Amino acid sequence: MFNVELYKGTKEENYELVLKQLAALVEDETDRIANLSNAASLLNQFLDQVNWVGFYLSAGEELVLGPFQGLPACVRIPFGKGVCGSSALHRKTVRVQDVHLFPGHIACDAASQSEIVVPIIKNEELIGVLDIDSPIKNRFDEMDQLMLEKYVDILAKHI
Repeated sequence: MFNVELYKGTKEENYELVLKQLAALVEDETDRIANLSNAASLLNQFLDQVNWVGFYLSAGEELVLGPFQGLPACVRIPFGKGVCGSSALHRKTVRVQDVHLFPGHIACDAASQSEIVVPIIKNEELIGVLDIDSPIKNRFDEMDQLMLEKYVDILAKHI
């Protein structure tokens, strides 16, 4: 699902457009925080039915809140805890259709019903994770996962 006011193609075409927009945004910028901030903002504008889009950055054995769009969030998440910590620990995308069924889910926003977390890996090092929450169940599908993994791959080259 996407913001129909801005993107009028198929879901895949719209994602391809946002991937090009991200690449243009980060192409000549080397500052990690600037690129993560723009990346969070771009996704927040692109996606509909989401209530939080942002990044947690790796710091030792935990994730620390980075640039985001949405309500205030948990600041520190240990590896292995919640959806973000699980994604970081296993270095794999975690897509949760109903967060209330995920063991150890961390409820930073009670409105969240589903979530997707994509690890950001550069040169085999975990940089952090992209975290997106939705106030509806079953918000994220295989296409979202595939395209958000491509989004993170583009971003990883510039952070």
